[in-house]
Amino acid sequence: MNTFKLDVLAAEKPFYSGECISLVFPANDGQYGIQANHSNMVAAVVPGELSFTAADGTKTIAAVSSGIIKVEDNTVVVLVDTAERPEEIDENRARRAVEQAKEALLQKKSISEYYAAQAEISRAMSRLKVKNHKI
Repeated sequence: MNTFKLDVLAAEKPFYSGECISLVFPANDGQYGIQANHSNMVAAVVPGELSFTAADGTKTIAAVSSGIIKVEDNTVVVLVDTAERPEEIDENRARRAVEQAKEALLQKKSISEYYAAQAEISRAMSRLKVKNHKI
């Protein structure tokens, strides 16, 4: 079975390091998949659901925030601000974050605050999606 080395690193702590069969990550224009011997690339990661299958067949999903991914020589490094497993997500807190960000959008203060609120909605919605996802 073809595998590649995967490191998912969040700002606070390493999330995963090991051999992997496949990886799917969120990008600006949809989900991208990586398998062994993928061509070299660098891409932006957006808030959403990241999933991968480890070499032993274990499937893992995580809610990730924005970051970057680098694929080089059968090694993949994902650098994100946060990466959370479903059991680490507080559903009530995520729902409150969505509501607060929606309220901030309605206030229309500045363009930068508008974009920050949109990013917060995206992150909170992806956390809720991962929390309720069944593998």
